[in-house]
Amino acid sequence: MGQRRQKILITGASSGLGEEMARRFAAMGRDVALCARRVDRLETVRDELLAQNPGIRVAVRALDVTDHDAVVTVFGELRDELGGLDRVVVNAGLGKGAKIGSGRADANLATARTNFVGALSQTEAALEIFRAQKHGHLVLVSSISADRGLPGPKAVYSASKAGVAALGEALATELARTDIAVTTLLPGFIATDMSAKAGDASSMTATLDEGVTAMVDAIEKETRRAALPGLKWRSIDVALRFLPNALTDRLV
Repeated sequence: MGQRRQKILITGASSGLGEEMARRFAAMGRDVALCARRVDRLETVRDELLAQNPGIRVAVRALDVTDHDAVVTVFGELRDELGGLDRVVVNAGLGKGAKIGSGRADANLATARTNFVGALSQTEAALEIFRAQKHGHLVLVSSISADRGLPGPKAVYSASKAGVAALGEALATELARTDIAVTTLLPGFIATDMSAKAGDASSMTATLDEGVTAMVDAIEKETRRAALPGLKWRSIDVALRFLPNALTDRLV
């Protein structure tokens, strides 16, 4: 299935999961459009990808996903530059947060705006393109934290990612009988700068290579919903969703 998707847009592509996904798709010979706030970093990634994969096209744009008008404009420009878009990976996100009511509403509001409202803006722009051309693949990067509200400073992060997961579920149902596919990814702990700052348990953290390999595999298969990487995170996904709170409280 994934071989049809030759022109791929990835947001949050200047570091972490987004950058590594860009490397994987470029190595497959796909054309990639990369967005992030740090355009200087994107240009460095672009130069590296073109040097390693001279047959592909790489387009880059600076983008703040909390600016809806900019999202629509940039997605349209990148579609035109690549001659279409087959897949959009909604990956840009923030991991910061504070205990609610502790006087740091700024951090929580920024996370909510980026992770959910920003994801919605990207989804609106992507689906407008896909509906017009009558095909495409929307990939939403949620989190295993979408399964269960997390206490303390991760409360808003988990809530925002639950919103993304619900959006993916709604759209997958709506578009099931069309040529627009929807995939929602729920990664567990994967080694990135964001996970290090969040204090994720090192014993539970997959390497970046392992995590992105699982993500790209699920994307290429156009799986509807995937908790990953590996059996461990699939099991945690089931436990968080279906076991009683008295038991899952110990896990979070």
